[in-house]
Amino acid sequence: MGTARITFDRWEGRYAQRMSGVRSSAVRDLFAAASRPDVISLSGGMPDVARIPAADVARALDEALAADSSASLQYGGSDGRVQLREVIVGLMAESGVRLKVADLIVTAGAQQGLDLLAKTFLDPGDTVITEGPTYVGALQAFSAYQPRIVSVEMDSDGMRMDLLEAELAALGPRGAKFIYTIPNFQNPAGVTMSPERRRKLLALACAYDIPVVEDDPYGRLRFEGGHILPLRALDPDVIYLGTFSKIFAPGLRLGWMAAPRPILAKVLLAKQAADLCGSNFTQTVAERYFASERWRRTLRDLTDAYRERRDAMLEALAEHFPAEARWTHPEGGFFVWVTLPRHLDTTAVLAEAVEHGVTFTPGDAFFADGRGSSSMRLAFCFAKPDQIREGVARLAEVLADRMDVYRAFVEAGALPPEGDAEASDLTSRVTEVSP
Repeated sequence: MGTARITFDRWEGRYAQRMSGVRSSAVRDLFAAASRPDVISLSGGMPDVARIPAADVARALDEALAADSSASLQYGGSDGRVQLREVIVGLMAESGVRLKVADLIVTAGAQQGLDLLAKTFLDPGDTVITEGPTYVGALQAFSAYQPRIVSVEMDSDGMRMDLLEAELAALGPRGAKFIYTIPNFQNPAGVTMSPERRRKLLALACAYDIPVVEDDPYGRLRFEGGHILPLRALDPDVIYLGTFSKIFAPGLRLGWMAAPRPILAKVLLAKQAADLCGSNFTQTVAERYFASERWRRTLRDLTDAYRERRDAMLEALAEHFPAEARWTHPEGGFFVWVTLPRHLDTTAVLAEAVEHGVTFTPGDAFFADGRGSSSMRLAFCFAKPDQIREGVARLAEVLADRMDVYRAFVEAGALPPEGDAEASDLTSRVTEVSP
């Protein structure tokens, strides 16, 4: 801290008012600490790209240049290469979603899709409904357009429809611009929306004439249980966001949006203003990578690795974490959501955890209103199983020290006894470890 510099922003007062509500990503802010060699990162949702065979990527690169080098190095259409959209149509069909090439556009990752939707739909003061907690990148994308974000609580079956229905009744028809959901292995909670909840969500959205935005980055990373149809397979009016980041490479920055064509037409106008067009070269590389069936073997390997890491985390939590803690049991994806006693502020815990060589993401980053201060997201996707076990053990030591201090203050009469934190619906029934 002795070498810290204070920089005054002489441009303060010139920025657009909307920038005042934009927060830095809590996950990105942790990257510097997580990059230290002595720190075990349980914070970032980074895919294990080291398991992507370099030979397969090299082959795709060579074929991208050999097949059509002049086109792959040139500008392209704003909606993306037809050939890649044909690949996406095939992938979506395997999940039960029937599309035509004209029903989707290629984006710079699903994150760009979130920003484009916000730019297209939101005026200051508009209402957006999300799950609570929800993806921090979505909150960041939406907040730039100054909406009112309503968070609907979840349980182990996903967003609670009774609470959503009450919120919609209070707002009235068209009372929100859209409902944003991550139904498969939700980020950050790890839970999956049940088929019954999916049908109810679509019925409510129809009744109140509110679009549904389905964000599905983890749908192909299932460890257990059967496939559940995407919302888009049940209703062609659903706006669907997909990505290649979790099944191939996030560095390519490739995703897609499927939506009713009038919506796509408006989104394309916003996209043209943002980037003119995506990278033809990276799109061609993806086309060639998915032209071979070898990617399916690689995806199975990735899924097996993530399953092993999920199991290592759940076992370590059961062994080391305090009895008062509760956590989710994800059937796929990257994340476990942990709820701790109310007196523990995980933002304050994080600084001490970094000193003990482990990072996580505090829970309040996943709420627009600052809730979740006694929760945390733990990512099991990147660290190896032994690292996960060690990281959870280190984190448990930090929590034990904090709880000992709290108990000492209670015993001394300096603080009132809180009692054990009540388990939330989200975590109360899903802490068992897979056999």
